[in-house]
Amino acid sequence: MKITWLGQAGLLFEKDGFKIMIDPYLSDCVKKFEPKNYRRVAVSEDLFDISPDMVIFTHNHLDHYDPETAPRFINENTVVTVLSPSSVWTEVRKLGGSNNYVQFNRHTTWTQNDIKFTAVKAEHSDPCAIGIIIDDGEKKYYITGDTLYNEDIFADIPNDIYAVFLPVNGVGNNMNMADAKAFCERVAPEFAVPVHCGMFDEIDMNCFEYESKTVPQIYKEVKFK
Repeated sequence: MKITWLGQAGLLFEKDGFKIMIDPYLSDCVKKFEPKNYRRVAVSEDLFDISPDMVIFTHNHLDHYDPETAPRFINENTVVTVLSPSSVWTEVRKLGGSNNYVQFNRHTTWTQNDIKFTAVKAEHSDPCAIGIIIDDGEKKYYITGDTLYNEDIFADIPNDIYAVFLPVNGVGNNMNMADAKAFCERVAPEFAVPVHCGMFDEIDMNCFEYESKTVPQIYKEVKFK
C-alpha cells in the first residue's frame, strides 16, 4: 500500500491502481471563519489531477469535509464511492452525480476491491465523528480521525495494527502529544504517524516521543522505518 500525506489529516492510499482519499483539505476555507488558522503550506495543484475511486470523510469540520475541495473530486462527472458518517453524508450527497454515497457510521463495514473498511469510534466535538480501519488483506491501517483519548475507543480496535495515523496537536478536541503517546501504547501499532500539524501551526511533529514513530512530509509518500 502506497500512502501519501496530503497535509492536515489528509491521506491518499493506493493499491493496484485503486485510490482512496481521506479528508482532503486543499483550500484555505478555514481562514474565512478563523483568520488565525490560515494555510501555512501552499496547495499542490497536481493533486487535483488525481481521480480517486473512493473518498472517505471522518467528520463534518471544514479541514476534513472541505466544501471547496470535495467538489473537485466528487461531482456530476465522477463515479466515486463516498464513505462518510451521517453528519457529512447529509451534505456531501448534495454533490449529486453517479457517485455512491454510503452512510458510514461506527461499526459499519464496507468492502471494495478486496479491501475492508470499518468505521470505529472517535471522541470529538462532532458526535458522528469516526475513525477508520483499512484492512487490505496484508496489513491493517488505523486512521483515528480527530479524537481525544477515550477508553471506549479501544474495544473497536484490532490488536494487529500495522500503522496508526493520529492527531497530536492538542487543540480542537484532539489529543496532545502525551495523550497520543499513551494512545499508541494501548493500540501497540508497529508504526505511529503523527498528523494534523503544520497546516495552521508551527508544531514540530518530531517532538512526538513515541518510539516507533514515522514523521511524514507533506505531499510525500510515507516511508515506514
